[in-house]
Amino acid sequence: MSQPRWLDEREQCMWRTYREMYRSLESALDRELTQDSGLSGADYAILVPLSESPDGALRSRELRGEMNWDRTRLAHQLRRMEERGLLVRESCAEDARGMVARLTPAGREVIEKAAPGHVAAVRRFFIDQLSPEELDTMRTVADKVLARLREAETGQ
Repeated sequence: MSQPRWLDEREQCMWRTYREMYRSLESALDRELTQDSGLSGADYAILVPLSESPDGALRSRELRGEMNWDRTRLAHQLRRMEERGLLVRESCAEDARGMVARLTPAGREVIEKAAPGHVAAVRRFFIDQLSPEELDTMRTVADKVLARLREAETGQ
């Protein structure tokens, strides 16, 4: 068994700072979202792709791919959101085993009211802190990391 390549001081500092930034940013965005609209970050993360879908509906497997969640977590979240009237779950017409989540008028209303405040918080806490060059660098870094993660997922 080979020895691990331990992080040096610089790498460790960057990694820990990144983790703290990510957790703190998620927490701040979730807190603002809940205060402004009553939505959780999970609610918002599901409502966005549904609201962007041409017919306001997506199959569960498409949502799972978008969210990178397991089936159980998604099912529980969809059930909670359905109980609150934000969406309905329907059988898939093409595949009786599949399920479709469809945005309700109430769900569309809440996401449309929540989006401006959420984007303002994203700007205030993140985007506006970076120069255009730093934004480009962040995008490059994110693309590289995501490409590696996708390779690992597909076993390439």
